[in-house]
Amino acid sequence: MITSSHDTRFSGQRGISGYLGFGTNLGDRKQNLAQAINRLNDRPDFAIIRTSNIYETEPWGVTNQPNFLNMVAEITTSLDPHQLLERIKKLEKDMGREGGPRYGPRLIDIDILLLQDLVVDYPDLQVPHASLHLRAFALVPLSELTPDSIHPVLGETISQLTKRVDGLDGITPII
Repeated sequence: MITSSHDTRFSGQRGISGYLGFGTNLGDRKQNLAQAINRLNDRPDFAIIRTSNIYETEPWGVTNQPNFLNMVAEITTSLDPHQLLERIKKLEKDMGREGGPRYGPRLIDIDILLLQDLVVDYPDLQVPHASLHLRAFALVPLSELTPDSIHPVLGETISQLTKRVDGLDGITPII
């Protein structure tokens, strides 16, 4: 089911804006992020508007693995949420992502964090991302781009969520 706080339905006829989270902890991490951004941005139905800084972050969930590089991109797309998810999953696979343990090492991981004020609740897709409010590695770069955006389920700003999240001490900006 897809809803918005304005009680309108998503229409693929208009573009929507949103935010994607990117993470990598294998191989040339900076190159992995750049390649993912460039490959996503190379389509007429999708555009990267701007990106956050890159942050080195401690692993979340499974901790005995290399540190991650994380960033967030502001996007606009005419794809509906499921089409966007399919595009992301295909890109991850094309870049060499393989199955593995949940929260394990990844060549590239891309998550849909927010899509305007849409609330999407399907077994295979939740927007806002179901764990967004728990993940400093996503909230810190997201807050850099859109601190005053309201989480459409929790009703708090991204800045408010960021101030309360655990793990802020494990995040270092990459210059």
